Amino acid sequence: MDTSALVAALKNNIIAAAALDVTDPEPLPPTHPLYEFSNCLIVPHIGSATQQTRRRMAELACENLLAGLRGEQLTSLCESRSIRE
Repeated sequence: MDTSALVAALKNNIIAAAALDVTDPEPLPPTHPLYEFSNCLIVPHIGSATQQTRRRMAELACENLLAGLRGEQLTSLCESRSIRE
């Protein structure tokens, strides 16, 4: 997401509203302009807050832990970082 472009779009009424589960940077500084818009909702990572999703996230974590202990390839690995970072 281009935060500056979002601020401009809200300011110039290019879009009617925005709802964000993730921001860049995260967290936003307290003085960030996005906080000034009543039509901008910013929530703290609740997009995955369902029992089904959280259960699957826990299962993936356990699967990764067990695979790592066995020296196997992890079942779920973030591609943007190595596991050694």
